[in-house]
Amino acid sequence: MTSVMRLIRAVRVIEFGGPDVLKLHTDVPLPPPEANQVLIKVHACGINPVETYIRAGVYARKPTLPYTPGTDVSGVIEDLGKDVTSFKKGDRVFTTSTVTGGYAEYTVASVDTVYPLPDQLSFKQGAAISIPYFTAYRALIHKASAKAGEIILVHGASGGVGIAACQLARAHGLRVFGTAGTPEGLNLALANGAHKVFNHREKDYIDKIQEATGGDGVNVILEMLSNINLGKDLQLLSTGGRVIIIGCRGPIEINPRDTMAKESSITGVSLFSATKEDWRESAAALFAGMEAGWLKPRIGPEYPLEKAPQAHVDIIKGAGATGKMVFVI
Repeated sequence: MTSVMRLIRAVRVIEFGGPDVLKLHTDVPLPPPEANQVLIKVHACGINPVETYIRAGVYARKPTLPYTPGTDVSGVIEDLGKDVTSFKKGDRVFTTSTVTGGYAEYTVASVDTVYPLPDQLSFKQGAAISIPYFTAYRALIHKASAKAGEIILVHGASGGVGIAACQLARAHGLRVFGTAGTPEGLNLALANGAHKVFNHREKDYIDKIQEATGGDGVNVILEMLSNINLGKDLQLLSTGGRVIIIGCRGPIEINPRDTMAKESSITGVSLFSATKEDWRESAAALFAGMEAGWLKPRIGPEYPLEKAPQAHVDIIKGAGATGKMVFVI
């Protein structure tokens, strides 16, 4: 007797290009988990700016076509591959990566990228942990070596990574400044750990930030849009200040002289460069945040898989971030 192959819904990218290359297919074979892998029934999947760069074919790492985007899923384990002992069927989990892609009803993930999802967090919140919080931790702790008492400026403080950074910095004893472009975004940053917020649409907002530091400057800047802000960032820094580049959408001309007198530095961040030890350390710190209660992802716009092209437009061209964008499946 032949078994019937299960088919699932999944977004597929056949060729690199604009948002319209994201096509929802209803006839994708259910992927089987191999050794040290699990099959997850996806309840939610995070939407990240990096996925738009990969889809467009302009990112340093290009997947083999065709592929399904998405790394940050949360859901329930449906099946176990050989040699999997750390999870059982029915476990609530979230992932930091997937093998077969997260914009789908089911995904396969390697067990070393799967984590238990605490009961106090929803599936939507589970899909908002991976890239936002692991990036924020890598930027703040691994790259900036931020210390309690320092002033940190989080550009784009109302987005997924921005909110994570505000919560993390506040929990580590930093004085947290945030920028956003809408009243809703400013209030969201304040509600998630920022001590002071500044509207980056105001012409004099840089002067206001400098004034709020007492003229001493900012110790650490987490920069989500370096192609716009980097030149101003260098002038905002304190002596020994650090700009950590998390996002960039093009080139910018800066004056390196701005780094000399203050001996400031510019450092890039890429989760793809993190070692397994880095991931383990970050995970331990973030689970402590879940236990302590300060790690609380804020969910913004929600989309069905059918709206994948629109989601990719909105995450790049939206009027202002208000929490983490997710697919609800």
